[in-house]
Amino acid sequence: MVLVTEMNYSEIMRLLRTEKGLTQEQLARILKINRVQYNQYENDYNTIPIKHLNSVANYFNVAVDYILGFTQQKHKIKSREIDSREAGKRLKEFRKENKLTQDKLAKILNTNQSVIANYERGRNIIATPFLYTICSKYKISADYLLGRTDEKITFIDFNN
Repeated sequence: MVLVTEMNYSEIMRLLRTEKGLTQEQLARILKINRVQYNQYENDYNTIPIKHLNSVANYFNVAVDYILGFTQQKHKIKSREIDSREAGKRLKEFRKENKLTQDKLAKILNTNQSVIANYERGRNIIATPFLYTICSKYKISADYLLGRTDEKITFIDFNN
């Protein structure tokens, strides 16, 4: 069983915010959340949900892959809302390409099969830690899996 990998998006979010000269309060207002909630994301006290991660990426015109630290290139991606059905379809496609059953993927993510089934049916959007684990383990783009880009980006080395 593989446990969820530790994410390192907080430094990149802080950098993006300070490069624009924004306070946490200002960015929180843009995201329509309170400053305490944003502070928890930026300081790793709480995991940022995909919805807010997508909003941050859209606001700064960068890829989710960049914020998650999978690439140093910002990959300016067209601002998009996440379609849970498209994301579910891509997750299922990814799973089948990697010869994983829903049960096996669930074990990798330390969850249960019904959670994976709900993601694939588009009932729920994949949780940030699960997305991060899949992308880091299989070197596949979060932006692609979320439907933010149609380019099927894979990463050989996240540091390049």
